[in-house]
Amino acid sequence: MSSSENIRSWQQQIAYESDEKAFAELFRHFYDRLLHFCLQYVYSHEAAEEIVSDVFVKIWNRRAELEKIANLEVYLFVAVKNHSLNYLEQYSVLRIAPLNDDSSISQLTTSIDPERTMEWKEILFKMDQEVNRLPDQCRRVFKLIKEEGFKYKDVAEILNISPRTVETQLFRAMKRLNEVIGPYITSRLRPKKD
Repeated sequence: MSSSENIRSWQQQIAYESDEKAFAELFRHFYDRLLHFCLQYVYSHEAAEEIVSDVFVKIWNRRAELEKIANLEVYLFVAVKNHSLNYLEQYSVLRIAPLNDDSSISQLTTSIDPERTMEWKEILFKMDQEVNRLPDQCRRVFKLIKEEGFKYKDVAEILNISPRTVETQLFRAMKRLNEVIGPYITSRLRPKKD
């Protein structure tokens, strides 16, 4: 069964049978992605966990209406975004900067050359830093498309912007990353001279 078929199946089991096992599966399937997305808004792991949990509690409390939702994945991301914005409005004075953690740097374990592996890790770290420096909307668009794999129209719905704006923001993000990371990659990964 594909991911979307699983989601649809869980959705029906939760809506019609109040199936707690299906709800747990749905929760496990989306939790990490929603938490990562939420952290782009609130920058506090504790707050993000609370927001994502609240969204799932509301889903469970309104499970009878769950069947009416056409695209549950987009719905969950929109709900998390809205809860995050409400949180920021309520606690805006407490907003803190994002913490850099190693979880966002890909682990490169297949490389044989340790020096090359370190260079790639440096590049990925630099790229992660640059992505985090992008303007908020630009960064969210980039992460939803490039990391989460959403289509332009889904991102437009999640962020409540036009598909054209999504395209423009992604173009800006890619252009900026190319300008900053391109020369860095070229200088770091030149073939070694013996």
